[in-house]
Amino acid sequence: MPRSTQTQTSLSVATWEQSQCYYSARFLLTWATLLIPEQVAQLWPPLEVAQRTQTSKKLVNTVAGCADEALAGLVACNPHLQLLQGHRVALRSDLDSLKGRVALLSGGGSGHEPAHAGFIGKGMLTGVIAGAVFTSPAVGSILAAIRAVAQAGTAGTLLIVKNYTGDRLNFGLAREQARAEGIPVEMVVVGDDSAFTVLKKAGRRGLCGTVLIHKVAGALAEAGVGLEEITNRVSVVAKAMGTLGVSLSSCSVPGSRPTFELSPDEVELGLGIHGEAGVRRIKMASADEIVTLMLDHMTNSSNVSHVPVQSGSSVVLMVNNLGGLSFLELGIVADAAVRSLEGRGVKIARALVGTFMSALEMPGISLTLLLVDEPLLKLIDAETTASAWPNVAKVSVTGQKRSRAAPAEPLEVPDTTAAGGSASQQMALALERVCATLLGLEEHLNALDRAAGDGDCGTTHSRAARAIQGWLKEGPPPGSPAQLLSKLSLLLLEKMGGSSGALYGLFLTAAAQPLKAKTDLPAWSAAMEAGLEAMQKYGKAAPGDRTMLDSLWAAGQELQAWKSPGASLLHVLTKAVQSAEAAAEATKTMEAGAGRASYISSARLDQPDPGAVAAAAILRAILEALQGPGA
Repeated sequence: MPRSTQTQTSLSVATWEQSQCYYSARFLLTWATLLIPEQVAQLWPPLEVAQRTQTSKKLVNTVAGCADEALAGLVACNPHLQLLQGHRVALRSDLDSLKGRVALLSGGGSGHEPAHAGFIGKGMLTGVIAGAVFTSPAVGSILAAIRAVAQAGTAGTLLIVKNYTGDRLNFGLAREQARAEGIPVEMVVVGDDSAFTVLKKAGRRGLCGTVLIHKVAGALAEAGVGLEEITNRVSVVAKAMGTLGVSLSSCSVPGSRPTFELSPDEVELGLGIHGEAGVRRIKMASADEIVTLMLDHMTNSSNVSHVPVQSGSSVVLMVNNLGGLSFLELGIVADAAVRSLEGRGVKIARALVGTFMSALEMPGISLTLLLVDEPLLKLIDAETTASAWPNVAKVSVTGQKRSRAAPAEPLEVPDTTAAGGSASQQMALALERVCATLLGLEEHLNALDRAAGDGDCGTTHSRAARAIQGWLKEGPPPGSPAQLLSKLSLLLLEKMGGSSGALYGLFLTAAAQPLKAKTDLPAWSAAMEAGLEAMQKYGKAAPGDRTMLDSLWAAGQELQAWKSPGASLLHVLTKAVQSAEAAAEATKTMEAGAGRASYISSARLDQPDPGAVAAAAILRAILEALQGPGA
């Protein structure tokens, strides 16, 4: 584009971002701000403005100090660790106990937590050297760590390094300097990336599989194995594994904008752990489909970086959170990976699920497969005090029984009212009407509920409606009101979920009790009273607290008239429904005293309570069903 005639300092952010040199300058700025943030602001005002307006929020004190403070925080909370003064290095606090054994040092850029410092401990790493965020650690600090463990009387040092140019260079240079000082030092470079189908000159990147090398090397060192043998054995293990990552979006270095952009329907496949883009972008799909695609890619023999896993193979599986994925999603991915591997005839000897090597807040996962035999499994299972290593069961995942039969339901008292009779048919019609009403209100109730937080009230009630519809398809409901309410209670407790499911379950369970002896109108009034009492006892809500209880309470007061001789079913019920609807509408002006809405400012609650609206709608549907087809 034509060169702007404006001065650099007066360029608008939009104009500057469109310039050809923006992205080159942006790269320089990202790293410069980690070192000299004040000077950057003075020298490059438009860059500073662009950065300030688009950087992601981070809970840090300063960009420049975040790596030091993160490591200091870990050490402060772990009495078994110490910092090496003057360096961004964490070491075991019991170095003297390692005399005569091999020391293990690893590290790399910060931002991969809990790697690497979370894996310091007996049976794993001796120490870690950390760089700034996504930056290789300094040669001087690596050398200082080597000297510190050597002075403790260790029998040599093994450096475990991820295959990145900066790490190889800096750790390699420190190794050569230490060897020149007479310190025995070896280095293993781990490259477990299975993304690239054609091997590049730089080789495979080091990813989460590096943590397994920490564990194997740590177990060998703890057993007193020598430096040369540990080096040789872990080098072999490193060649028997692969890792592949996928992400829903990028991450952002503190003080910078996201490293790449994805459209809402795309995910990034085969990315590294420094926010760099992957090998290709694929369309968003289900967890099962994405996991299948990942495993296909990792095990495809035409892929030069594949893991030779086949039917009959035994593997350790790592499902690693890249930093920002929810535990809910992580569990779904883990389930998909186990099912997919076992469906291929692969035996999962161990499964590790959690956050082991992250990329800041990146919402993604990586899968690691390590081919194992029994001797290697013993090293994986060996004890360690490293805080980030999970408590893994020392038994095979494949072959374990994953469910047990539910206890039998207690025997029911036989229903003396014929199922499918007139009473049963009338109850079925009423339930169908209620279900149709709730399904039709789903979006409206969700919209009302969003004011108080999660916006799922309509979804919860629709889930209950579909469960009831499914139950009705299995056969006619019981003709006995008590048994009907008891059945509905169990169904909603199991299927509806949330506090609404529990409250309706309580209400129906309690309401069923007075109806066991009689089913006349006074008994139904007593049932309403019992249900309301149970809701108040356990839900801790009261009339006027802006909850579903407001509608039900208003209706219950009207239903007291059923206790009077000669009371009319429909006349009293009509008044009860009208009172419930009025009470629901009145909740818009109430101060919430219970439920999730009680944590929200009343100024933001200007709509009726969705639970109260739903309860009133249920009562209206029952009334209309009883009134007949013309209602």
